[in-house]
Amino acid sequence: MDSVATNPQVYLHIRVIIGIVLGLCITRLLTGFARLVQHPGRQRVYPVHLGWALSLLLAVAHFWWWEFRFAVASWTFGLYLFIIFYAALFFLLCVLLFPDDLTDYAGYEDYFLSRRKWFFGILALTFVVDVFDTLLKGADYLRGFGYEYELRISGYLLLCGIAIATRNRLFHLVFMVANIAYQLSWILRLYDTLG
Repeated sequence: MDSVATNPQVYLHIRVIIGIVLGLCITRLLTGFARLVQHPGRQRVYPVHLGWALSLLLAVAHFWWWEFRFAVASWTFGLYLFIIFYAALFFLLCVLLFPDDLTDYAGYEDYFLSRRKWFFGILALTFVVDVFDTLLKGADYLRGFGYEYELRISGYLLLCGIAIATRNRLFHLVFMVANIAYQLSWILRLYDTLG
């Protein structure tokens, strides 16, 4: 049994599972975007919703990239489930952004604001899970981020909490725009190469 857990091929198998889940995320988002193009007048578009969908597309690609670096000496079934759970959180966010049916809503703005507690609650959970994911990669990996990592996690948790509590459209717009700007900055500064 131990030889299976330490075999390098185990992580290849896990990356395939992650790839399937994240592929479903990208499919859901791209299908949602395509639906907006196919039927532009069917549902009213909400720029904040579209911004979060673009941000999530970037986040899924980013997640796939950083999990490529995930390496542990020995895999356990618990760790395997943890990584799948982490990827599944992104899938839930994608489904929340592009539901199967909007019949009960006046458009994407009405839908997004009515489901904001779920969306931002799960988004906040991804940041909590990210802390554990980062710790699993080792103390040196965590130290490589410096204090910005702790500020980033704390800031996102605070902002997600506010987003859960308020329907203020200006707050949601500013949060979305600031999120995309910071997300791009974070990725370009920390993950621009595989080296």
